[in-house]
Amino acid sequence: MNASGVQIDPMHRTQTAENGEWSVVPAVASFVSAREFVSVPHQVAEWHGLAADCSEPNAFNEHWYLTSALAALDRQGEVELAAVRSHGRLIGLMPRFLAQSYAGLPLRSTQNWLNHNAFLGTPLIAKGFESLFWQALLSELDSRPNGAFFCHLTGIAVDGPVASALEAECHATRRQFALFHREERALLERGLSPEAYLEATMRGKKRKELRRQQNRLAELGQLEFQRGDGREGLDGWIDEFLALERRGWKGANGSALDCADSTRNLFRGALHGAASEGKLELLALRLDGRAIAMLVNFLTPPGAFSFKTAFDEDYARFSPGVLLQIHNLALLEHAGITWCDSCAAQDHPMIDSIWSGRRAIGRYSVAIGGPVRRAAFATLLFAEKAKGRLRQINAGKSKEANGMSS
Repeated sequence: MNASGVQIDPMHRTQTAENGEWSVVPAVASFVSAREFVSVPHQVAEWHGLAADCSEPNAFNEHWYLTSALAALDRQGEVELAAVRSHGRLIGLMPRFLAQSYAGLPLRSTQNWLNHNAFLGTPLIAKGFESLFWQALLSELDSRPNGAFFCHLTGIAVDGPVASALEAECHATRRQFALFHREERALLERGLSPEAYLEATMRGKKRKELRRQQNRLAELGQLEFQRGDGREGLDGWIDEFLALERRGWKGANGSALDCADSTRNLFRGALHGAASEGKLELLALRLDGRAIAMLVNFLTPPGAFSFKTAFDEDYARFSPGVLLQIHNLALLEHAGITWCDSCAAQDHPMIDSIWSGRRAIGRYSVAIGGPVRRAAFATLLFAEKAKGRLRQINAGKSKEANGMSS
């Protein structure tokens, strides 16, 4: 029951204290500057509460991560928060912005906001209110003549209740939509002990080779595995990680976090934020005290996110990154954690060789507005599908050609 004496149930009805009658819960979406939203303490408290009781955990839309990302990357204040409320209760939150182009064309769209170091775009929605969130958000977008031809949602967990509610809402209201891209990335799921899981997912020959590599590595000095929560010495750990990553191939091609002030600040701010919330886990494999592999997990029960990893390429022949990932299987016994998203690209050679589960992540486009905008979206949808079919045909011809040449 909220402060006005109204009880809200998961069927989106209310019951007033006066007469006990049920009625349909109204929901309203509003767009507010992210900077303005986070300046109000009670709204930040609501945000924390929403994250604690959301339908699908998403570390990258929690307050401690998103505020760090916005401070580092949204210097012009272009990102807004789409906040959906029902009888004053915050039931959903999603960062969004107005993109000026799509697929190289001058087509404006309203999009959920992600940066290159955020690996999930699913909005935070209170359990049981997924449908109401999409109803309110899409209705608000329909009413705004802001030049956006359609709504584009990227990095959405396709098989979860949030995406299911989106698709159901579009079907129920005959609103056109499409899932333009889908990929599957590695997922760690609870059910076995770490030892049993590794035995089930990795061939005995490979496990034997890794034991041999660890033994050879230990012959070079004192080999030590460390796990921490960042409450002590976090800045030193961060500096060490940034330096380790920059010494590798990411530093060589300019994509390491330490190659730009913005990503360096994002990383530092996000880890400090996660540590303050008790949601940070740090792993390191050290040789004579020097880190040769490091890994960052965000813990957002019942899920977790394997955010960043780095290893010393001078020791690549000993597979230090894989050895650290084997230690990371201890997540299977972590209280309150039932799964961990790898945040890795599809077919990642290191992660996929250990983690057997898969999580589908996709990119949706949804029609909004009146007849004119929806007609424009229908044309875009037809063109995108035709382009997709053409890519499939060309891919098939390429496979045939390669088969003939071999």
